Amino acid sequence: HSAFSPPSLNAGSSVTPLPPISSKKKVISTLTQTGSAYGDSSEDLILIERFLDGEADAFDRLYQRYYARVFHIAQGILLRHEEAADVTQEIFTLVYRNLPRFDQRSKFSTWLFRVAVNRAIQQARSIRHIRTETDLSDAEHAPAADHTEQWDDPTVQSVMAQLAPDDRAILTLFYWEDLTLVEIAESLGCRSNAAKTRLFRARERFKKLYEAAENL
Repeated sequence: HSAFSPPSLNAGSSVTPLPPISSKKKVISTLTQTGSAYGDSSEDLILIERFLDGEADAFDRLYQRYYARVFHIAQGILLRHEEAADVTQEIFTLVYRNLPRFDQRSKFSTWLFRVAVNRAIQQARSIRHIRTETDLSDAEHAPAADHTEQWDDPTVQSVMAQLAPDDRAILTLFYWEDLTLVEIAESLGCRSNAAKTRLFRARERFKKLYEAAENL
């Protein structure tokens, strides 16, 4: 994908769809999985300070660093490559315009993921119908990201499409982005216990639909 061009949105970015949860074992795993947010917070703050001092290239560094992760969050919620790519550009435009108001006592990635989740959920709720299948051609696009699974389980995509945007968001953050419950809570703006409860309920709804689909 090209460098960020504020305030207009970039066109023709090359991105990859979100890799699916390819095995039921991972889908039904316990809540003990851990992970960490992407990026080094101290380096992020340095780039932010440089950007606020007038260095436009500093924002490009943040854009390049987080583009794939933000796209994957949007893709997990929207399930559509083109819509996810468009929303990703909108998310970075929002971040670009609001970065001067960012509280540097907070972690940039957490704030960024919260903006991403909120904007993607807002877009998902505005769409009346979401396809229950994903075009195979979407898998041909390829952004670099720390994901090794392939887009190989249409049942997962069908089940995700039946879930509410909020459920898709928390499952995406936990399973695909490998965030901890604490990081998810910060990204969603809720307490850790609330995030754990929401994740449990989303997993149960996913599991029920997934097993029903497999028994067809």
